[in-house]
Amino acid sequence: MVAFWEMITLVVTYVIAEGREPEAESYLRALRTESRREPGCRTYEVHRSLEVPRTFLIFEQYDDLTALDAHRETPHFAHFGKNGLQTIMESRAAATYEPFV
Repeated sequence: MVAFWEMITLVVTYVIAEGREPEAESYLRALRTESRREPGCRTYEVHRSLEVPRTFLIFEQYDDLTALDAHRETPHFAHFGKNGLQTIMESRAAATYEPFV
């Protein structure tokens, strides 16, 4: 088992093009389901803004950078992320974190 202080957190915020929200929801549900099955994925949570419903936040945690890199190479990330969400977004912001000890 990997200690908590070794995990990596990725926070990604998407603003989706107006009218494309149902498509984004479908991509996000598929990404969440598939990503949670990855061996190094600890959690993959999707949230929607109450103030700006076209804004989605993804909170991901992985065992380490190797697991995060592996996630980025999966077919589901390519299909639903790169070739899905990223084609219907207005903007995307991502930040990677490590535990503060």
